[in-house]
Amino acid sequence: MQSPTGREGRSKPSHVFDRGTEWDGLTAFVGRTQPHAMLGIVSGRRRMGKTYLLRALVERHGGFYFGATAGTATESLRQFGAALAEHVGSPVGFSFATWDDAISYLFVMAVPGKGGLRGGGGSDLPCLVVIDEFPYLAKTAPELPSLIQREIDRFQATESRMRLLLCGSAMSVMGGLLASTAPLRGRAQLELVVRPFGYRAAADFWEVADDPALAARLHAVVGGTPAYRRQFLANDVPASLGDFDDWICRSVLSPLSPLFREARYLLAEEADIRDIALYHSVLAAVAQGNTTRGGIAGYIGRKSVDISHPLNVLEDSHLLTRELDVFRAGKSQYRITEPLINFYEAVMRPAWARLESGQAEEVWSRSAERFAAQVAGPHFEAVCREYVLGPGRSLLGTSLGEVGGGVVTDPKERRQIQIDVAVLEPGSGGNPPSAALLGEAKWGTVMGVGHLERLGRARELLAGRGTDTTRCVLACFSGAGFSDALRAEAARIGGVLLVGLDELYGRSMPAGAFE
Repeated sequence: MQSPTGREGRSKPSHVFDRGTEWDGLTAFVGRTQPHAMLGIVSGRRRMGKTYLLRALVERHGGFYFGATAGTATESLRQFGAALAEHVGSPVGFSFATWDDAISYLFVMAVPGKGGLRGGGGSDLPCLVVIDEFPYLAKTAPELPSLIQREIDRFQATESRMRLLLCGSAMSVMGGLLASTAPLRGRAQLELVVRPFGYRAAADFWEVADDPALAARLHAVVGGTPAYRRQFLANDVPASLGDFDDWICRSVLSPLSPLFREARYLLAEEADIRDIALYHSVLAAVAQGNTTRGGIAGYIGRKSVDISHPLNVLEDSHLLTRELDVFRAGKSQYRITEPLINFYEAVMRPAWARLESGQAEEVWSRSAERFAAQVAGPHFEAVCREYVLGPGRSLLGTSLGEVGGGVVTDPKERRQIQIDVAVLEPGSGGNPPSAALLGEAKWGTVMGVGHLERLGRARELLAGRGTDTTRCVLACFSGAGFSDALRAEAARIGGVLLVGLDELYGRSMPAGAFE
């Protein structure tokens, strides 16, 4: 069976939700016509749907898929030989003595005229090979990257139709495949990270886009991980905002739910994490609002230098991110990137014993303030920055620069003004940097004129320090709404955006949008 070509081969299957960009990148990689062996790296944390996506790709292009499992080198090699034999129609499994033999044979099968892999056998069509959960194999056979590098290099001078995709969920391992002096450095033509759905796509996936208040709360807990709805909760979706509390208790806080221990499993699955207690303490520190390196170290009782390794590992695992202060060089804060882990550390872990004994309703009833301050609030700020990067980009009427947050110091008033959403553009040709947007985000607060005045003061301070603010928009983001006085003031002075949940989820345009 040959790989399909043309529109049918490129179009995304209807059962694959969203992932248009990822599908286009994968099909473009497979369809490249150069007669050389090519390598692609596909990574992403667990539950993101990587396997689902790659199986659809293999089905569409008639390729060979091998999903590795945890096991010894000998067992894994035997499984690989059996799967390859089944793919090519051999009545008996291939018996490879070493991975060297297996990889050499695999690449030879993709040579035109040698036959074997579908798409080869003298055709001009590519041979797609997917090795999923590659870190399992590399753990027991660390020579594998070097063996693949040798074959990739060999088939740059010799004709080959090989299109090899290595996929894995251990982010630190996958990231290391192409790093520094790693054997595969400079060999890949595709490096794809499958990320969680964006907040709007997640609302569509959970079918709650018509209720932004519910969608925002749901996303603050489970984020954009597709497996949580279908595989974990069997499509148990909160019916309405009024059902959200009951849904939390039955689907996340219940010891009978697969999501109950998921945050712990996500951490334990990372290959480079050894001292689980230390890493949970680091994440708990961030969830409690200690977002600087010094704050984290103080919370867990360590020196700042002693937490460098766990911070680096959590960053490499895509569980933690360091966000630079766009106004103060050298300053940064850490943020947990996986909403379910943040929810676990802020709400579940402090009450773990009571939750295990079935007291979900009692724990949740006492967690409203903590959920708002430590979960929904910080998450809302991140969503607002995502909005500016994506759906709200056209509102600025300018090219998008650096998007982030930071602190503007007001020495006269002896205070610091927190800017949750900022868009800055670096200067060029001797021109000063410019600020395109300064915004404040409040999850549970009805925003008033005072919030706008604070943003205006920050704009004045930046202008006094040489930043061009002539086209700087002030933006108020709120999950609870805006006062009539703020709406009137915004309309009077102009250059102000008011963005609520309806605007974030595309149900209406922001007040003050530019013509």
